[in-house]
Amino acid sequence: MAADNSKVDSLTGTSTTGHEWDGIRELNTPLPRWWLWLFYATIVWGIGYIIVYPAIPLGSSFTKGLFGYASRNAIEEDVAALNRLRGDKMAALATTPLADIAKNPQLQQVALAAGKAAFGNNCAPCHGTGGGGTKGYPNLVDDQWMWGGSLEQIQQTIAYGIRNELAESRQGPMPAFGKDGILKKDEISAVAAYVVTLSGRKPEGTADLAKGKQLFADNCAACHGDAGKGNPDVGAPNLTSNIWLYGGEQAVIEQTIATGRGGVMPAWNGRLDQATVNALTVYVHTLSGGK
Repeated sequence: MAADNSKVDSLTGTSTTGHEWDGIRELNTPLPRWWLWLFYATIVWGIGYIIVYPAIPLGSSFTKGLFGYASRNAIEEDVAALNRLRGDKMAALATTPLADIAKNPQLQQVALAAGKAAFGNNCAPCHGTGGGGTKGYPNLVDDQWMWGGSLEQIQQTIAYGIRNELAESRQGPMPAFGKDGILKKDEISAVAAYVVTLSGRKPEGTADLAKGKQLFADNCAACHGDAGKGNPDVGAPNLTSNIWLYGGEQAVIEQTIATGRGGVMPAWNGRLDQATVNALTVYVHTLSGGK
């Protein structure tokens, strides 16, 4: 029979368990009964939960539970209910010409609501919640459009994307003038310095601006225009606006000229129905006032 080493602690007046480590005795202070019963109840509740609801992973699947409930199903039911509520409005949105949507206040209201929701779900991860963009992802609120800001141009961009695998996709990547050996390093520096001046800024260093201007006319004006105002037909940005997709620092401009740019945007036609594409078009068009 094991010896009972329990004692009463002189400081607290509480019995000890008899366990002692390096002169430190463990007080015998069991958990309150109410806490224990609550703990047992949570165990029972947890077992019941994994029986009733989907819970246990089974490799490529999972237990469905007695109720067969899934949060995804609940969301799909809510979306279906919302579509039923919108009903003929969404059907009209899919078939109404874009210019006529703005002439119908009710239809435009539906388009803006549906477009904002679709933008948050599909576009905001790149362009930001408010469409402000970030480095490499265009700002949609500044009224500077690489591929044009009309309703039809925006719809084309949304529907078919940019530089993806679709034949209808917008193309036009910027050449890598340095990487492909078109321009030498000093020539790239000269062009970059000249490009800086197009937006009313003073370039760094002592680059030959006259040389940069001539190189720009020979290599860049075909897309960006003689004055650098850009061309939405080929996605060439306006270089005079001081709005930069990848950054306007002279070193960044040199990198852009040397290595080129070719950002890709996915095509949403097929992923989203026509009504949603039209709604997105109307919503994006209003972010910057539209053209």
